[in-house]
Amino acid sequence: MGDVEGAMQRTMMKIKWGNGRFRGIPIAILASACWGTSGLFVSRIMGEGVFSTWQLAFWREVTTVLTLLVLLGLIRPSLLRVRTTDLPWLLGMGLGMGMLHVTWNVSVMTNGIPVATVMQYNAPILVAIAAWFLWREVVTGRKAAAIALAIAGTILITGLLQSGTGVRLSVPGVLVGLGTAVAYGGMTLFGQKLAGQYSPWTINFYVFTFAMLALLPFQVQAGLPTWPLPGVIWLPFAALVIIPTICGYALYTLSLRWLPASDAVIVSVTEVVFAAILAFVLLRQAMDGWQSFGALLVIASVVLLSWPGQKR
Repeated sequence: MGDVEGAMQRTMMKIKWGNGRFRGIPIAILASACWGTSGLFVSRIMGEGVFSTWQLAFWREVTTVLTLLVLLGLIRPSLLRVRTTDLPWLLGMGLGMGMLHVTWNVSVMTNGIPVATVMQYNAPILVAIAAWFLWREVVTGRKAAAIALAIAGTILITGLLQSGTGVRLSVPGVLVGLGTAVAYGGMTLFGQKLAGQYSPWTINFYVFTFAMLALLPFQVQAGLPTWPLPGVIWLPFAALVIIPTICGYALYTLSLRWLPASDAVIVSVTEVVFAAILAFVLLRQAMDGWQSFGALLVIASVVLLSWPGQKR
């Protein structure tokens, strides 16, 4: 009887896991679709010449913090409490978030949406390298292959090896594109400490708060944007805060209830597809053949690094 009951329990767990996966994957894809709109909104806002890259990043953080503060304060104020010993980790995540939004704004305007999105997905590779230096995590053959694919893909994306037409990146464009990956990777490293300890809403509130404070000193020189803001700014700015910032992170966190983190990371790479489609349809920004192949190499490197190994 024990064997029969054990078999039944294992069967029920598989069924439950399958149903959860069926729910988690579409939610993670929807989160990626939300993130894929970010470059579109940034490009639209920056094209008006009202915000500098520092100003847009700062006011994006301010609006997000105020929105989360009102929502959490009205719905569940207890989520605003954290342990003081965890504040340094939240600060590190906030610094990474602030840097990410600034470098992302610059990368979108310098490199275009498709290239900026793909270059950001070098972050998992940088995390693997940083983990080797910091914690001596073993660099397996699979990780080494993933790093090689990411480097090769990034070289192709920059257009250094082809002489045909297409997007061409300058040295500053390459550096700022990789800067988004560094910022995203740094935020991930700090976030490992807090994973599972707090509600994602709590973590996001403090992360965006520290990101706002980190960007505040730079506003002294940047100053306030010219007021009143043009009417065409309000809608894309509100969409930037609501869709990729608040909804994107909320949906991705929700998908982790049913998906392992490694699976969720693989699904989130679909942001590249959504961003490229939107950029081509609405802005006519496209990568040439070699750059598209480079994008596939970067995506393949992330999939290779994130794919769970075989269990004995």
